Amino acid sequence: MLTAVKGTYDHGQITLHETPPVQNRAEVIVMFLEEVADATGQPRKESGFAGIRFGSLAGRVTLPADFNEPLDDLSEYM
Repeated sequence: MLTAVKGTYDHGQITLHETPPVQNRAEVIVMFLEEVADATGQPRKESGFAGIRFGSLAGRVTLPADFNEPLDDLSEYM
């Protein structure tokens, strides 16, 4: 089971913001999300998709005209 629990790291100590749903000993993976200030000076979380913008591939990706047509390979099942 994979479960995410939010917490805060401060001076070598991790404080969890909620109780984990496990009762026994379990392995954990800790990921650090650094806060970065945006143009207004407000802190924001750094995402793994920095530099990628929605619509950046507009006009570069096309679909063939017969994209929604039935496939001949599946005709015996229809």
